[in-house]
Amino acid sequence: MRVAPVGGTAVQDHVALAEIELCGELIIAASAAGEDRLSLESIDEVLRVAEERAAASGE
Repeated sequence: MRVAPVGGTAVQDHVALAEIELCGELIIAASAAGEDRLSLESIDEVLRVAEERAAASGE
């Protein structure tokens, strides 16, 4: 069995960290919604889909 070495050798995956952060934001939004399901529009808002599309198109 191999174990990751201890001390300063961890590699950060910025994409994975961003995905984890977005998942956390979705969990918070879902818990705030209570018994109701999040609408697709609400999910897009939490994930900042419109902002990302605007940035990608150069707006």
